[in-house]
Amino acid sequence: MQVILLERVEKLGTIGDEVNVKNGYARNFLIPQGKALLATERNRRRFEAEREVIEQRNADARAAAESEGQSLEGETFVLIRQSGETGQLYGSVSARDVSEAAKEAGHNVSRSQVILNQPIKAIGVYDVGIRLHAEVSVTVQVNVARSEDEAERQAAGEDVLETLQAEQRAIDEEQAGEMAEAAAEMADQIGGGDED
Repeated sequence: MQVILLERVEKLGTIGDEVNVKNGYARNFLIPQGKALLATERNRRRFEAEREVIEQRNADARAAAESEGQSLEGETFVLIRQSGETGQLYGSVSARDVSEAAKEAGHNVSRSQVILNQPIKAIGVYDVGIRLHAEVSVTVQVNVARSEDEAERQAAGEDVLETLQAEQRAIDEEQAGEMAEAAAEMADQIGGGDED
């Protein structure tokens, strides 16, 4: 299906480009979202007549997104979640969670603007992209932790997962040592009983 783009669309083109897209993409996304018009002769004339207005509207939207982006760039959002001893979350952190954290901090970020290729499933600090406009993207940090204290330690640069794993290895080694001592004592007792 041929459409005329009313704004820059990533991997498709810029304002005024006529591109060929799949029917479903045009009908279900581009046209309802106001990002494109069906490429008919009537719509071509309409686009040319309104081109300046459309370009000005896009420039205004880009300026607003850049302004929001300046206040949002480099922000860190702390999300407290429950996890197992290995740091695996019970559940996951999705684009909706990041969007809600941004809204709580006073930023207008919708779920569709959050660029998260796959949900976050372990504690840690993650860089997450936010596309405020087709031409404006910023990066924020999402600090996923089990407690505020743990979030502060992660923010200071500590790898909490590595610390947890080191603690677990120490406990495992200690238990293995205790089991070896108990086994040696039992062997001594069994070996000492045969001599009598």
